[in-house]
Amino acid sequence: MSEMAKRLLEQRANTWEAAKALLDGAAAEDRDLTGEESESYAKMTGDLESLRSRADQFIADEDSAKATEESLRALVSRPVSGPTADEDDSPLRKFLRGETRSFEALPTKAELRDLTSKTAASGGATVPVSFYGSLYEHLTDNAQLLNYATVIRTTSGESLQFPVTTAHSTAALVAENAAISESDPTFATRTLGAFKYGVIIQAPRELIDDTGVDIEGYLARRAGIAVGNNLGVDLVVGNGSSKPTGIMASTTLGVTGAATVAGVFTADNLIDLYYSVISPYRNSSSAAWLMRDATLATVRKLKGNSNEYLWVPGLAGAPDTILGASVATDPNVVAVAAEARSVAFGDMSAYYIRLAGGIRFERSDEFAFNTDQATFRCVVRADGLLLDQTGAVKHFIGGVA
Repeated sequence: MSEMAKRLLEQRANTWEAAKALLDGAAAEDRDLTGEESESYAKMTGDLESLRSRADQFIADEDSAKATEESLRALVSRPVSGPTADEDDSPLRKFLRGETRSFEALPTKAELRDLTSKTAASGGATVPVSFYGSLYEHLTDNAQLLNYATVIRTTSGESLQFPVTTAHSTAALVAENAAISESDPTFATRTLGAFKYGVIIQAPRELIDDTGVDIEGYLARRAGIAVGNNLGVDLVVGNGSSKPTGIMASTTLGVTGAATVAGVFTADNLIDLYYSVISPYRNSSSAAWLMRDATLATVRKLKGNSNEYLWVPGLAGAPDTILGASVATDPNVVAVAAEARSVAFGDMSAYYIRLAGGIRFERSDEFAFNTDQATFRCVVRADGLLLDQTGAVKHFIGGVA
């Protein structure tokens, strides 16, 4: 890890200590934060997110620089006068030149392409980049659940059926010579389909023909963000009607908030929610909390019975945690309110996301012929469902005043 990233994480830890001191001071005097203190705390909360984001970016840039250095070292060892016949005829290069009208971005070997460095003084560099990987990276950035759920990739989109247990067998104490009662597990079938998500992107020919522009990166970024935003909504709150069943729609009830606080949770509520999930799921490496940023800001103010804050900032690249489990934030989770499922906790790998086929790209030079633009269409087929609904993931729901 770079020294700059370490300093940012240390600064983040110091900011959190200052925020805790502010909260502890008000708690010691048995009062709420004053207006000035609330303003300071809000600024500290924003700084916590900004410092973490900057540190993560430094770490990512450091990894990218190492990969670039390794690539350049490999290139120096062999003479390259220009693209080989195979490279020049690659499907992606043909697609971007307009020689073909479609391109299916399946995971393949990395391709070599020219990139312009972000700083003019550095010049250009030739690095291996996987177009599919870049697109998938931007998609996961905008559909956070893809980082925690179980993702299944299939080449086609036919329905996938999964047998699941809905009730388990139970044993009983049996007296001598007494009959043993039968207790069979019950099963059900859950199905994952393939709903289509698509976007059209138009780019001027000047942009495409300019060799100093990262066309592949531009397309991957725009398509990944667009598809990820739309898919991300349904993976969290989709109702299952001609769309995926979102995780928040299929979790089981863990804790209901008090009726006197109109949806707000307490530290005890979150502790109860944590322990309402049985240990095999609670102790899974995939166990995590799911909430929106504004809800997490509320959690940061809460203390447990031992007078320790529930939220602990991650250091040295480690994730932030609540009661020892990592935290995923997604803007699509509903805000704290009466009868609102504002927080979920459990084994997120029990939620299955199905991606059918490759991420398909198609191009048309005629669609926007009069404006001299190339039109690109990106299509992704996906579905999502919490397969294990026996309590693998549970939610907090706000009480009604």
